[in-house]
Amino acid sequence: MKKIAILGSTGSIGTQTLDVVRRNGDIQVTALTANRNIDMLEQQIREFRPALAAVGDETLAAELRTRIADTDTRVAAGMDGLVEAATEPQAEIVVTAVVGMIGIRPTIAAIEAGKDIALANKETLVTAGHLIMPLAEKKGVRILPVDSEHCAIFQCLHGENRTEADYLWITASGGPFRGRKREELADMRPADALKHPNWNMGSKITIDSATLVNKGLEVMEARWLFGMPLERIRVVVQPASVIHSMVEFRDGAVMAQLGAPDMRMPIQYALYYPERRPLPVDRLDFLTLQQIRFEAPDTDTFLGLPLAREAAQTGGSMPTVFNAANEKAVALFLREKIRFLEIYDVIRGAMEQHTLIPEPGLDAILQTEQDTYAWIESRWKA
Repeated sequence: MKKIAILGSTGSIGTQTLDVVRRNGDIQVTALTANRNIDMLEQQIREFRPALAAVGDETLAAELRTRIADTDTRVAAGMDGLVEAATEPQAEIVVTAVVGMIGIRPTIAAIEAGKDIALANKETLVTAGHLIMPLAEKKGVRILPVDSEHCAIFQCLHGENRTEADYLWITASGGPFRGRKREELADMRPADALKHPNWNMGSKITIDSATLVNKGLEVMEARWLFGMPLERIRVVVQPASVIHSMVEFRDGAVMAQLGAPDMRMPIQYALYYPERRPLPVDRLDFLTLQQIRFEAPDTDTFLGLPLAREAAQTGGSMPTVFNAANEKAVALFLREKIRFLEIYDVIRGAMEQHTLIPEPGLDAILQTEQDTYAWIESRWKA
């Protein structure tokens, strides 16, 4: 019986992880966490009977304790609760499915406790990869990528000599606005941006897909996951999301991982690696699949990717500024406080005003996040 903890169990990745658990029947969930959705969390507790549950604050925790008083699940709150869930003694793997930099501290705590990480929280490596990867190596902990693109690269590299890989090719669907120009995006509203053509994801990552910020974050993350220089990580648009990513080797061979766009596939692969389990997902039909198209990303219109590369090349604390500014900008856009194209203005402005910290520790990373939030809030009123 495999034992796991899930941080962010009520979100898109968390609920799909629980679907994988439900379908396999040989995984025990030892801890669940949510921010504020205690209605769904209560349902999950009653179904999966974890030893521990954690929520965003003590008021919600008190209410949840009352609701589940007839169960044996203990309830914790806040960052302490997240860390406690990440280090729950029985858990062997921690699925980090929370959104944002709130995932850094519990991920570090889980690694220090010797837990393998099924990583769905890309912000952890984007902002603190220089801390996370050496710590994982020191502790002998595996970082198993759950992102579709990184899981694809991970599979393509399985059994290969990584030093023989010349390029990583990260694929992008292009999002809901693929093919449109800047003037066409000026009046796009959240409802328009949330209509992703292929994937079922949370609202924040769906907006990131529309701006191409998500691909920029994935380039940053791939740098740390696979030890690949930024200039050898390339992005190509593959609109149908049939090819999830590719690795080009020094002899010219290219390995690609293909499959239907279903996040349960990379989730299950991470949980059972290196075993492959049956999974009832749509299968590709190569007799009817007439073509696989590729396009160059439009980095003149969708500035998320070039801004991310700039932040990554600058290094130090700049990736944290990029990430924090994007989080705040997406939140403002979803509340219709700014227009779609202003997301880029927020990110650019935050990067330009920042005084770089060359080698930030954890405290400096978290302070940079707060300073970036404060700067944005002083200029774009919520």
